[in-house]
Amino acid sequence: MKTNFDSYCLNGIAKGCKYCIKGEKLVLFITGICSRNCYYCSLSNKRKNKDIIWANERECKSIKDAIEEARESNAKGAGITGGDPLLKFERTLKYAKALKSNFKNFHIHIYLPTKLVTKDKLKKLSKYIDEARFHPAILAKNLSKKETNEEIEKIKQASLIFGKENTGIELPIIPEKKKQIFDFILKIKNFIGFVNLNELELSDTNFNLIVNKYKLKENGYVVVGSKEAGLWILNQLSKNKTNLKVHLCTADTKNWHQYKNRLKQHSIFPFGKRTKDGTVKYFAIYYKNKQPNITIKQVYLDKPRKRIILSEKAAKSLLNKYKIEFVEEYPTYDHLEVERGPIC
Repeated sequence: MKTNFDSYCLNGIAKGCKYCIKGEKLVLFITGICSRNCYYCSLSNKRKNKDIIWANERECKSIKDAIEEARESNAKGAGITGGDPLLKFERTLKYAKALKSNFKNFHIHIYLPTKLVTKDKLKKLSKYIDEARFHPAILAKNLSKKETNEEIEKIKQASLIFGKENTGIELPIIPEKKKQIFDFILKIKNFIGFVNLNELELSDTNFNLIVNKYKLKENGYVVVGSKEAGLWILNQLSKNKTNLKVHLCTADTKNWHQYKNRLKQHSIFPFGKRTKDGTVKYFAIYYKNKQPNITIKQVYLDKPRKRIILSEKAAKSLLNKYKIEFVEEYPTYDHLEVERGPIC
């Protein structure tokens, strides 16, 4: 039941998840505006309720930006998320279409709250989207029987359009609601092919609620009992002899496998050396105004960051002429630095 990437599964995992685990999916954040206000929402302050587009760590002003990020991160697919992509429906269609047009065999999955789902929208999405993952409202509020049936009907419609194997649900594992999650899965099991359960994590937008209501693990950002509740659901479904693919995705899976593998997929500058954690190490000369006139070989000009990247050989040869720095950074668009300082 336990996987090699610190998660747990029953009957395998969805196709989109296979790409994610390998770090091969572009994360396309289409908007931070949402049709719901889930109290457990894990979006950051800079994204939640803000109508901004992000492709991985790159803020996108145009489709061209997203295409460029997909190329630089060597993505083989994308996960479209939000907010609620249906609130920016035409934008979602345009970006999905562009990605499909620019890349061969590009697999796209989408995360959708159920509130704005219609048959017409699902049909239009299915032209470019391979896999639909729904976030039903069962955890966000108490649903009446009528509302529950409406949720189920929307997911059933998606199953007819995308195919059962490409239709599923994805939910955070709220410990005290494990029975509620399990019961809902049983109600829709004939209309979906997979279930994704995510370990509940702390964020800057759900911080007060989480720390007041739950205990956190030693790492400080994962709720105690969430993974255990997910394992209980898996065990109950196993006893039920379901054919559903059920994946319990832990915080470790996302941080130490999915994210790290995505870093390793990303293009890097010449003369950089990747670390086992996916970061990259460089030797560089940084300048403020005038660019140094360096004529030797094995150097690369990184003009946007006002630096000249050097091979180790070049760095040694210029050590007495320039201030050469060692830097370790992420290969993402923001080039977040882990460590930086002069070499002697």
